[in-house]
Amino acid sequence: MKILIVEPGKHPRSTNIERTLEEMQSLVGGPLQAVYPWDDPVALVCDEEGLYKDIAWNRYIREGLVIKGTFFICGIGKEDFEDISDELAKKYSQLLYWPQMFIRTPDGTAVITMP
Repeated sequence: MKILIVEPGKHPRSTNIERTLEEMQSLVGGPLQAVYPWDDPVALVCDEEGLYKDIAWNRYIREGLVIKGTFFICGIGKEDFEDISDELAKKYSQLLYWPQMFIRTPDGTAVITMP
């Protein structure tokens, strides 16, 4: 299955993985959670328990949705995940291109995009 993988501190990259639960869980480091923050037919798949683990912060997606650890973006079909299209892989690679750093401040957490 063609996906866009996004690791903390790195630029997104396209890769192919086996379409198995074990492969996907191994990639994100735990049980899967799919979220749908965009209007396109894609899923952001991450570790369901990621926010509770001592792992690196990855990306600020939108208000109320910050991802820790590695995640991937794939296409969605009628019943399951599927390949992400080349067009959508390019779009989300550009959207998430710059790694981010998260810094605690007296007013909360600041997100700094790293060029």
